[in-house]
Amino acid sequence: MHTRTKMPKIEIGVLFSTSGPYSAVGVEMLAGALMGIEEVNRSGEFEFQLTPTIRDPGGDAVSYATLGREILSLGAVKHVIGCYTSWSRKEIIPVIEKYDALLWYPSHYEGFESCANTIYTGASPNQHIVPLARYMIQNHGANAYCCGSNYVWPWENNRVMRAMLNAAGGDVLAEKYLPIGSTDVDGFIDDIRQMKPDFIFNTLIGESSYAFFRKYHEVGLSDPTFRPETTPIVSCSLSEPELLQIGGLAAVGHIASSVYFETIDSQVNRSFIQRYRNRFGPGRVTSADAEASYNSVTLLAQAIHRAGSAEIDAVRGALSAITLDAPQGPIWVDPDNNHCYLTPRLARSAKNASFDILETESAPVKPDPYLLSLRQPVANDPLDLSTGFKSTSLPMSWQ
Repeated sequence: MHTRTKMPKIEIGVLFSTSGPYSAVGVEMLAGALMGIEEVNRSGEFEFQLTPTIRDPGGDAVSYATLGREILSLGAVKHVIGCYTSWSRKEIIPVIEKYDALLWYPSHYEGFESCANTIYTGASPNQHIVPLARYMIQNHGANAYCCGSNYVWPWENNRVMRAMLNAAGGDVLAEKYLPIGSTDVDGFIDDIRQMKPDFIFNTLIGESSYAFFRKYHEVGLSDPTFRPETTPIVSCSLSEPELLQIGGLAAVGHIASSVYFETIDSQVNRSFIQRYRNRFGPGRVTSADAEASYNSVTLLAQAIHRAGSAEIDAVRGALSAITLDAPQGPIWVDPDNNHCYLTPRLARSAKNASFDILETESAPVKPDPYLLSLRQPVANDPLDLSTGFKSTSLPMSWQ
């Protein structure tokens, strides 16, 4: 009788808000991470097992730091996969640095940050905000109404959007915010009716965003201003599980920028979707958030395997030689800034919690978290924004 060799266990932290105002996204991020961990442990490719220590901060940004300290202070954990909002990331990074750990951050974000103790597997601003702004300027106009949740990600996204619109001769007609979790969206509706923007840039998150989409659709039943074909709502965060949360026709016709949509037609993605549904149920949909969390686990496991160690210096060094055939397509970490090469896409939301892809970049795009590329002239670009960006006040860091 043969006994299976006992494999060493590597404990990793997993921090996602599966309760609270943006729990629909947190649930999917946790699912992606758990599926990645389970596949690593079953594969036979790795000489170790990943053991997750899971905590739910409940959407409270400060709790990320508290729970991160709790996990890391015992000394066994060197890698934490987690955070959705930039507020939570900003709270936990000092803890990550104090314990010399590595945060794997699987969310699209606003950029203007570089941390040696963070691997950014979600989209940088040039991979989702910039393509969306260009598309809207070229196809709908350069005057926008910006509504968002009141924290750093919407602030900085709106700053980038404003700079691009100004450089193209347009403007942000208004920039309004709600506390995270607030559903008091009537003021936005009144503003939009009065200002008549070319499009609405939505950086609300969670329940606030779902309430806005529903109210927009309700008003649009009698007022054609509030219809996607007239005044589109555009987002850098809208995902398939959120379309389910919005529900019905209120979720249809909106434009989203992302590096992953479930409708990507590839064998790798079809297999990912099938495994996801086999694991979590036939009614589940995948998303950029789940995919980025899954990718974080897979990259971490491959880097530990290649380095022969879970120590963070060894893992960072090994990452530069790894290309992952991810559901979205090939991705890899840029050693210049710890962000990933990813493939930008634009899509329009459709029925059945899906997206019709409108545009796909021809190859993975180098991450540019500080948007330095926009400050340089681009030959033969019909929308060369470099002149406008030279005189803008885009931050080189967020304090």
